[in-house]
Amino acid sequence: MEITLTTPALLFPAISMLLLAYTNRFIALASLIRNLKEQYTRTHNSLLVGQISNLRERLFLIRNMQALGIASMFLCVLCMFVLFSKNQAAGKYLFGISLVLLLASLALSFREIQISVNALRLELSDLENLEVEQKTYHPVR
Repeated sequence: MEITLTTPALLFPAISMLLLAYTNRFIALASLIRNLKEQYTRTHNSLLVGQISNLRERLFLIRNMQALGIASMFLCVLCMFVLFSKNQAAGKYLFGISLVLLLASLALSFREIQISVNALRLELSDLENLEVEQKTYHPVR
């Protein structure tokens, strides 16, 4: 299979959009962590420590998602340079590695979303349990 300069260039918009989405996630989580830390310093609520720990794990994943996405884009550019230099074999390998890195970035993104959904599920179950308790508890007047 022969690849041309335009083949790796096809990934540029996709990788750029992914990196933008990852950066937005990072900014949102960083802001949330700052708010939770401020709440914790005021209230010393131990539940906040667990939430911050969960967010720290998600930040770690997002950082790695970004790193893999950037490495993928870097290899796409390097692949284009190698193809421009008329080295098809090296270009193919670089493009293949770039695709693997992009795939790994997407896998981490999927894992981060799973962690996020589980955290939200716990939050909602807390709320649902509280609502059930309020419905079943009828104080005598």
